[in-house]
Parts: sequence; C-alpha cells; structure tokens
Amino acid sequence: MADFNKFDPRVDSLVIETKTFWDAAIGKLADADMHWLADAVHRHPEKASNVQYERAHTGFTRTITVAVADIERLYDEKMSG
Repeated sequence: MADFNKFDPRVDSLVIETKTFWDAAIGKLADADMHWLADAVHRHPEKASNVQYERAHTGFTRTITVAVADIERLYDEKMSG
C-alpha cells in the first residue's frame, strides 16, 4: 500500500491536481515570489520536504506544504544556475 505522506513516483504519475500551502514559519511573500516558488516546488516534488497525496475520483491530488528549507533550496538552485 502506498504511503500518501511522502513522495511516491507511482502515485505521482497519477496526479491530476496540485495544491500549495505555506508553512507558518514563512513570513509574507510577494505574489510573484509565491507563484514562482509554487511552480518550482511542484516541478520537482521529490525534493519537497512535505508532500501528501489525496485520492480523487480519477487520480490523486498532490499537496505540498512549502517550508523554509524548500525556499532556501530553491533560491540556492536558482542562483547557482
């Protein structure tokens, strides 16, 4: 049985919808930053620190709660090229 509280490539191949939440430790971000970060974290969900899947009628919904560590990693990757 799949664990729906961590990245699972098999389940992820059935994702039909994505949702993004923000950890309480993250302060106010500009809308443009939030949009870019959400796109970037969902582009590589295997690197996200908090991934969950919910069953839907025809697949799964992937929910990622973006943590401070995710933001640091994404900006490091962006700056390093």
